Amino acid sequence: MAIDESSSTTTRLLTLLNVSATKAGKRKRAYEESKPAEKLNKKRVVHITTPEDKSGSSEESRPSEEKGNDAVEQQEAVDSEEHTDDDEQSMDPYEAHFGLSPSVLTDRAREAVDQKSWTTRREKCGKLGGVAESVPEGADGPNAVSVKHKILDRLKEPLQARQAKLPREVVELQNELLNTLSSYRDLYVTRTAPETQSSFREALTLHALNHITKKRRRVLKNNERISHATKAGNEPPEDVQDQGFTRPSVLILLPFRSFALRWVSALTAHTPSPQYQIENNARFQSEYGLPPGAVDKLANAEPGTYPPDHVDMFKGNVDDSFRLGVKITKKSVKLFAEFYGCDLIVASPLGLRMSIEKEKSADFLSSIEVLIVDQLDALTMQNWDHVQFVFSHLNQMPKESHDVDFSRIKPWYLDGHAGYLRQTVLLSAYETPETRALFNHSTQNVAGKIRTERRWTPIEVPEGIDQNFVHFDCSNPKDEPEKRFQYFTTQILPAIMKSAVQSANTVIFIPSSFDFIRVQNHFRKINASFTVLSEYSSNQDISRARQAFFSGKKAFLLISERFHFFRRYKIRGIRNLVFYGPPDHPQFYTEFLSYPFLDDGVDVSDVTSRVLYSKYDWLRLERIAGTEGAAELIKRGV
Repeated sequence: MAIDESSSTTTRLLTLLNVSATKAGKRKRAYEESKPAEKLNKKRVVHITTPEDKSGSSEESRPSEEKGNDAVEQQEAVDSEEHTDDDEQSMDPYEAHFGLSPSVLTDRAREAVDQKSWTTRREKCGKLGGVAESVPEGADGPNAVSVKHKILDRLKEPLQARQAKLPREVVELQNELLNTLSSYRDLYVTRTAPETQSSFREALTLHALNHITKKRRRVLKNNERISHATKAGNEPPEDVQDQGFTRPSVLILLPFRSFALRWVSALTAHTPSPQYQIENNARFQSEYGLPPGAVDKLANAEPGTYPPDHVDMFKGNVDDSFRLGVKITKKSVKLFAEFYGCDLIVASPLGLRMSIEKEKSADFLSSIEVLIVDQLDALTMQNWDHVQFVFSHLNQMPKESHDVDFSRIKPWYLDGHAGYLRQTVLLSAYETPETRALFNHSTQNVAGKIRTERRWTPIEVPEGIDQNFVHFDCSNPKDEPEKRFQYFTTQILPAIMKSAVQSANTVIFIPSSFDFIRVQNHFRKINASFTVLSEYSSNQDISRARQAFFSGKKAFLLISERFHFFRRYKIRGIRNLVFYGPPDHPQFYTEFLSYPFLDDGVDVSDVTSRVLYSKYDWLRLERIAGTEGAAELIKRGV
């Protein structure tokens, strides 16, 4: 049975029919157990069952051999002391945000979000520092420090045991992060550091696990209520809407398999043995670690050979195409679970896109309630279109039913409003226009959003180098690439070609891959002596280009930022540097200014540096010149 993606009316009708059938004949649509599907969008049938059927309405789609555990797990959940009364649950952040009628999901709030009308204020948020809090215009949002997390006791005990051995600053950061996450607002951390990433992972995986566990508890409790009512011959309760269209509710997007390994390790650290069993862990370690016999040259390199941030990013398995389903129950974490039977998906944007395009379905993303995107800065160096593709398929009406019990679907899912409640958490080492636009335009949380704000200090560069920042005028961001190219080809490059000193040993660093191709074509057109290093260069091409430039056979070397991100080679033979635009990664700027001094006998007076910029380069300039310095540069160009 297919669901009309363009209209929620059909879904509403199905629900009304289902409820009518339940009341009239005491029948209900069961969320039947089924064997794992071979395809992600395998068609399934919605069954009608009577009170005499044993299956009833269950929490999830599982393999048939696991059915025997349902009754045990359900009874354990009902008997658990974790089950609080209704008054306490109504005060829980999860119930308040994802319950039947979230107070924040008003027509006024949705209209404000659609019109991008936000009210923003600046606050201090503990160890997270200064933040910009935004709420839909006309709505009231909680203060950044007013919400306290409610993590289930048995889940937070392992973290508390580890925190007892951690520095106070780390503990405060994690607790502040958990408090902020518990409000279920969107969060954009714009400046993470390698030394804090593990702390963020611990807090975020605990938040995700807590969310999944509370959702499962609510479903199992309602299952028990329905069962008791059926046995007593009473009408089933009407307030049992506790599910989405499909089971997966948490999605974690990552750039490489090595990060998936770190995130899953952080997740399972909250589910220690012997209480929990980690299923398929050996297979996971094999597929997401290094292949047998492989040597990690970064992890085993001598200190100083590669920058620390590069080692942290690229050590381990750097395959960028993967997807992993994780199913979580009261006593186990099952890795490699079938997508429609899992709770959490860990994947790369490329891996998800390939699956969606192959199966022609993204139904498994229809009910994502918590989205975490880590290493956004790395994802911008991959294909950013993959990230946008995944975001465009989140919280859409599914094409197939997937054995869903429509009487158990929350009303706001049927109304197509799930996207207004989804919590999105973005983590990045620095901001780019792409990541800021993603946060501004692809997050619609009516509870509000928080973006961290940090002031930058000027980056350190070799003392004595004359840094020449060259401004060009541009009044429209759409015209910026063309204006930059025109200024470079008509002003900067002709002046360089006329200089005997600057027309040799010159590196031109180009941040954008599109600009790189354009500049490369221009150099071909004017028959300049040049060679290139791009992300598509083979090892042989790289060796030839570096040697030709160092020996002076080629006067110019064009380098793309993506090449330097993935390879991080030290380039010798540089005397003149031209930055076609400020680099996204501030460390790249100081590295290239230091490379001339790899050669013996080079004085600072022998080195020249130009940086071409416009007012739209603010985020990049701020990381290089500092917040105050960037403001002066922009003001100077006005």
